[in-house]
Amino acid sequence: MQINTLAAFAALTIAAAAPTLARAADEHRELGPHVHGHGNLNIAVENKRVSMELEVPGMDIVGFEHDATTDDQKVAMEKAKAQLAQPLAVFKLPAAAGCTVADAKVELQAEHHHDSDADDDHDNNHDKAAGADHEHAEHEGHKEFHVTYALDCAKPASITAIDFDYFKMFAGAHDLTVNVVTAKAQNSYEVSRDAPSLDLAGIM
Repeated sequence: MQINTLAAFAALTIAAAAPTLARAADEHRELGPHVHGHGNLNIAVENKRVSMELEVPGMDIVGFEHDATTDDQKVAMEKAKAQLAQPLAVFKLPAAAGCTVADAKVELQAEHHHDSDADDDHDNNHDKAAGADHEHAEHEGHKEFHVTYALDCAKPASITAIDFDYFKMFAGAHDLTVNVVTAKAQNSYEVSRDAPSLDLAGIM
C-alpha cells in the first residue's frame, strides 16, 4: 500500500479524526516560516500499518538550508538521508510491537508555507520589488526534509511509547509536534530534546 501523506490521511477508515490532524499540521505551518529547531511528525495507524510523515527544516538536520554545494555539505546530506531512511533507528518503537519497515522515502523540498496575507502584502507592495525579490529568493532557498515511512507491525497495540533517538542524531533538532491518529483516538503532543519520549498508552 502506498504510504499515506498528510493529505491522504482523510482516506483512512478513521477519517472522522483526520481533519483535526490536518488542522494541527496547518496550525504548525501557520506559526510562520522558517522556524529552526521545530519539526512536525504525523502518525496514522490503520490495522497493522503505521504511516508516518516527518517535515523538518534542513537546518535542523544538516546545519544548512540550501542545496549542498561543498564536498562537506554533500557528505553531510548523504549521511542525513541514510540516517532518516532507517525509521526504527530514528524512532524507537517497543520490540513487542514487531514492526518492520515496508517503505521509507527521504526527500529534500522547498519549504512549504501557507501565508496568503504575506503573499497579498507582497503583491500590494510591488513597488518595493528589489527588497521583496531578495526576500523571495531567500525564501525559496529554504529547504526542508520531507520523509514518509510505512511500517508493518504485528501488534500495533503494543506501541505504548516511542523513544526519539532523532534528537541524538541531529544536533539542530530541538522539538517536534507529534500528531497521532488511531482507531481509538487522535491527539497532538510535544516532544523535545529535554523530554525525548512519547507516552501513547491508551491511544493505541
